[in-house]
Amino acid sequence: MLFGKLLPREGNFFEMFNQHAERIVEAARAFSQLVANYSDPHLRDKYNQDVDNAERAADRVTQDVNRLIHKTFITPIDREQIHTLINTMDDVADLIQDSAETMALYDVHHMTDEITRLTDLSVKCCERLRDAVKLLDKIADPAVAEAALKTCEEIDRLESDADRVMRAAMSKLFREEPDVREVIKLKAIYELLETITDKCEDVANTIEGIVLENS
Repeated sequence: MLFGKLLPREGNFFEMFNQHAERIVEAARAFSQLVANYSDPHLRDKYNQDVDNAERAADRVTQDVNRLIHKTFITPIDREQIHTLINTMDDVADLIQDSAETMALYDVHHMTDEITRLTDLSVKCCERLRDAVKLLDKIADPAVAEAALKTCEEIDRLESDADRVMRAAMSKLFREEPDVREVIKLKAIYELLETITDKCEDVANTIEGIVLENS
């Protein structure tokens, strides 16, 4: 299938994927700033709002893509791949928002080193996800296809790093935190942050499948 073929005037799937990926990175970076400035209530509220705004914008792109699937006679890649990719990407944005909301709902009072490390890994995963998505419309070129696969491998490695950080964080939490309420709160946060990287890996796996089938 020719990737250079113009789509109907309703829009271009690859451009919409790129728009969504940019919103994911915006949400991840806003969440990172929320964590870094958590002790400042004003900045915390600001970055919470930034996360919400980016997630809502990502939702709109997802809705547009899902509508466009049904309006487009010939799609540049398999319809099921389009559906899976955009909805799995949207899960990443949702999880970032869930993490911010959970911190507020659970009244978390301070950030731990483990939250900071998991947040940093989540941001890196989201940035590499964006980089991989940007290559999708050019994967007919073998060099670009190879670059996309290598980027997906980097996401896999980052997810493995996050998994190790999360296991160590859980071990430390149950050994050293005497307050059961804090254990419950932090356990939920750690699990959510690690799930962001898990979902990025799911996106990477979908991209790998698209590359292998269409390059």
